[in-house]
Amino acid sequence: MKKITTLIASVALGISVFASQAIAETKGVVGISMPTKTSTRWISDGETMEKLFKEAGYEPDLQFADDDIPNQLAQIENMVTKGAKVLVIGAIDGTTLSDILQKAADAGVKVIAYDRLIRDSGNVDYYATFDNFQVGVLQATSLVDGLKAKFPDTKPWNVELFGGSPDDNNAFFFYDGAMSILQPMIDSGEIVVKSGQQGMEQVGTLRWDGTVAQARMENLLSSTYTEDKVHGVLSPYDGLSIGILSALKGVGYGSGDMAMPVVTGQDAELPSVKSILADEQYSTVFKDTRELAKVAVSMVDAVMEGKEPEVNDTKTYNNGVKVVPSHLLKPVAVDKSNIKDVMVSSGYYTAEQIDN
Repeated sequence: MKKITTLIASVALGISVFASQAIAETKGVVGISMPTKTSTRWISDGETMEKLFKEAGYEPDLQFADDDIPNQLAQIENMVTKGAKVLVIGAIDGTTLSDILQKAADAGVKVIAYDRLIRDSGNVDYYATFDNFQVGVLQATSLVDGLKAKFPDTKPWNVELFGGSPDDNNAFFFYDGAMSILQPMIDSGEIVVKSGQQGMEQVGTLRWDGTVAQARMENLLSSTYTEDKVHGVLSPYDGLSIGILSALKGVGYGSGDMAMPVVTGQDAELPSVKSILADEQYSTVFKDTRELAKVAVSMVDAVMEGKEPEVNDTKTYNNGVKVVPSHLLKPVAVDKSNIKDVMVSSGYYTAEQIDN
């Protein structure tokens, strides 16, 4: 019995030593703070980064904050306490992290803002994102192309504008990019915003909430479009687009002689891909977040090796304290004509996912 006990103790000690060595041999802990699980793209971002960081030899600590700011602050603080060397943060509200990032900086932790710029802090080291102004340009260009294709004999076109969440810095880039195309057409009278609602203070949608967008679209239809028809809706995100389409279908658009308006989107979420193929949503903007995750891992690798990460923009993203060195990826506009080819050929979705 004594020999068996000694053997068990030896095995347990060996396992413990092996585990300690395995942890010691990793490149270090990387905290990954994602804002929510309500959007499939954030789940995909988080899980892709977790996988890539493990493959690169890191110990990833992935947390989702459920759109709760105090929760995200607590999760980030816990990551710092647990010894994270680098934080990759997709912020819920980019203006709320200054204090916790100061604690991180005091502990020697580097910070990479992921897809959403963190504002009002000098402790943001790098930014990995897409060309967000170009996203808006693509959305507005697609909207105009759709109006020309669906309503060639109608002028002016009645268009309503939706913006993203005012606490997300990207929302302003999306809106400004879109308005660089649409504002000249509004000024010339080719496009009319019948509700008169323009500017992010009027058209923003807090937390990118599709139910809020649906309710606003319903109000616009009942207050402004009892006699006239809406021809297009600028929507900056697929989750809003689905809500907007529900409101439109609720009053008969897409049936009989009421043609579905041209509705844009972003993120190529699967329900919207199917909606586009069903001739409901008109277009979306595909941002291959797998590539963005690779950029984040590459940045962390460089930082951990004491090198400068590769960036391609050092002018655009001023967070109110500093211009944050950024790596921008290119977005791609997709509609019914190319969405299957782009999404399936890239491996983002399978043909079965799209067709079922």
